[in-house]
Parts: sequence; structure tokens; C-alpha cells
Amino acid sequence: MHWLADLLAAIGVVLNGLPQGIMAMTLGFAVFPTSFSFILASAVNGAFGSVAPISFQAESLALTGNLGRTFRERTSIIFGGSIIMLVIGLTGSLSKIVSLLGNDIMSGMMAGVGIMLAKIAIDMTKSEKRTGWLSIAVAVITYILTKDLVWTIVLSVVVSSLYAAFVERYRADLPEHVTARRFFLTKPILNRNVVRGALSLACLNIGANISYGLITGQMTGIKPNPVNLNLLTSTQALADMGTSLLGGAPVESIISATASAPEPVIAGIMMMLIMAVILLVGWLPKIGRYVPSASIAGFLFILGAVVIFPEDAAAALGGAHIMVPAITLVVTAVFDPFAGLMTGAVLKFVLPLVGLGV
Repeated sequence: MHWLADLLAAIGVVLNGLPQGIMAMTLGFAVFPTSFSFILASAVNGAFGSVAPISFQAESLALTGNLGRTFRERTSIIFGGSIIMLVIGLTGSLSKIVSLLGNDIMSGMMAGVGIMLAKIAIDMTKSEKRTGWLSIAVAVITYILTKDLVWTIVLSVVVSSLYAAFVERYRADLPEHVTARRFFLTKPILNRNVVRGALSLACLNIGANISYGLITGQMTGIKPNPVNLNLLTSTQALADMGTSLLGGAPVESIISATASAPEPVIAGIMMMLIMAVILLVGWLPKIGRYVPSASIAGFLFILGAVVIFPEDAAAALGGAHIMVPAITLVVTAVFDPFAGLMTGAVLKFVLPLVGLGV
């Protein structure tokens, strides 16, 4: 009966990813071309036996939506970030970057991202106040009672969406390129916003691939850790590069419950293929018409303020030298991950040269 346990784990991760897929649609990303990212990743995982799947990731979506002012800027940010990550993956530089900067600076950057997500969640309530605050309230109560992120996502999104649909009569008219089951070639553009966004997205993915990838590997109980971080990084980069040119959404590394299934590779592949089918047949846009963007606010708030920030802040500030990771955290939260990571790197190597301890 291993297959049933694998299927249930896959369905659980799909349920986790659907609200974030809806979030991707509210940012203008097309879902049909995104399906091929899942197909590509499932083929790679099957060929190489990787246990780490990819899916919609709230952090990358929130960052892209926050830094990209228009749809073309957002797809260009993803394309630029994927080029950077492909180079890192193919050259095997991921672990070297982390070793050079140190886990405390990387954790400081990720903790700053947690604050960014919480702020974005609060900002979402400004346009749809009742739906947004209801989502946050349900998410907080659910997480306090269950400590389960999947239940937090499902209940906060479902309850706030039902309120919006039946009380506020919410119906969304999604753009044609979001719902159409065909390709729209999207030519990348280059400007200051895109460069900043691409660098920030790459910095976020460096931290996420290391932390989420290794956590997923640890969940298998197999030693040594079965996750090939360079393969995960290259796969994610190729998937994002292709889908961004067609207006699709980014798909990144996640902490996946499929890793705890009896056959973690098979469960991960099943999850990605189920998600691909949902996108190919057009079910997600039909659901998305009744789900306002503010319904995801509760999940983002819990993810940022309760899940990401405390653990990464403790890791960043738990050592003997806390000034540099603390500044990295604050600069990331105020500006973006690239500014935070670069500030931390400069301080780490410059302060000792002028006789200041870090």
C-alpha cells in the first residue's frame, strides 16, 4: 500500500500549493505554460532520483510582485534570476557561496524575508480590508490550535474566500493571458527595477534552496542527505527560464511532505504531475475567479512572522558576533534580499580590515 501513502502525501502538497498558484494568477502570471515547469522537474527527478520537488513558493511570488511594477517586469525578473541560478547550479557554486558568507548572514537574510512577507500580508488588507483581516485572523487561530501550516493555508483561504464570494459577492475577471490555454511569448525587458529584482530573487533562492532543500532531504531519514543541491538549483532555473518567456509563474524549491512518504521520489513526481494536470486542464483559473488576492494574507503572515522569522533570526543572532547578521536582517526587511546579502558580505570582509570586530 505504499502507493496510497505516496498519493496522499502528494495530494497534501498539492493542496498546499494551490493557494499560492492562485496568488500567482493575481500577479498576472499565466498558469498554462507553468504546467511544463512541473513536467520538466518531474522528468529530471525521475531520471536522477531526486527527492526534492519544486512548486509555487509564496516567498518568491511575494518578492517578485513587490519589486516588479508591471507584468513584463515581473517575468523579466524571473528570467534574469533564473540565468543567475543556472550559472550557480551548473558550476556547483551554491555551497561555496554559503560557506563564504556564513550561515549567520544567510539566516539573517532569510529572517529579513520573513518580515517582508508579514509586511506584504498586512499591505494586502488595505485593498480588501475585511477579507484580508479575516484571512489573517483565521490563520492565526488555526496555527495556534494545530501548529500545521497546511491546515492554516486551507482554512484561512477557504473561509476568507467564502466570505468574499457570498457576503461581498466577489468575482474576479482574470486577464486573458492568465486563463488562456495557449502560449504568449513575453520578451524580457531590462531596467533598474528588473536588475534589482533578479538579483534579489537569486539571493532568496540561494537561501531557500539550501534550507528548504536540505530540510526536505532530512525528512526522508536517509543518510547522507539525498538532496543534490546543484541539481535542484539547475532544474529550478531551467523551469523558470522557460516559463518566464511564456508569461508563466516561477516555481521554486519547497519543504515538501512527499519526502516523508515511503517512496519519496515517486511521491514528489506524483505531486508535480498532479499539479501539471490541474494547470493544463484549466481548473485553477476557474477556482481563482472566486478567490481574492487578500485571502492569501493570513498564510503569508504566518509563514513570514511565525515560521520563517523566529527560526532564522535565532540562527542568525545566536552566535558570538551578531552585528553583521543583524544588519543583514534589517536591510533585507527594509529593502530587498540582494541589498541585505551584499551589505552583510561587505561588512563581514571590510570591518576586520579596519580593526573592527564583527
